[in-house]
Amino acid sequence: MTKKAKTVLGIVISVLILLILVTMFFELTPLGKSIKNTWMHSVQKADDDTNYATLKKVEDTCRAMIASYNSDRLVYEQYKDSDDPAKQEWAEQAKMRANKTASSYNNYILNNSYIWRNNVPNDIYTDLKYID
Repeated sequence: MTKKAKTVLGIVISVLILLILVTMFFELTPLGKSIKNTWMHSVQKADDDTNYATLKKVEDTCRAMIASYNSDRLVYEQYKDSDDPAKQEWAEQAKMRANKTASSYNNYILNNSYIWRNNVPNDIYTDLKYID
């Protein structure tokens, strides 16, 4: 083997060792994982801030949850004062579903509020009220 070939082989081996060590640092150490996660969070946030598909998905999800909540709330309002025990049971079930949807919606809004940057569409509420 020539001296030039040995030098090239040494450089290739050194680069491979360096890549393995860097990969191990980012995958196996707490500091490396922290750096990687911070970087990936920044990349995801930039993508979410500029990606219309993300905004549309969040808005569509909110609208669907609002529709579900309103439907259950109306069923509750319709049957809550009924004399029929079956209809009262329907009302209670609708109330539970509405409150569950409200809880999920409020958490979803909290986790995705950065999407709008204080410019929330008129048909998206900042929170849904629980039915007492």
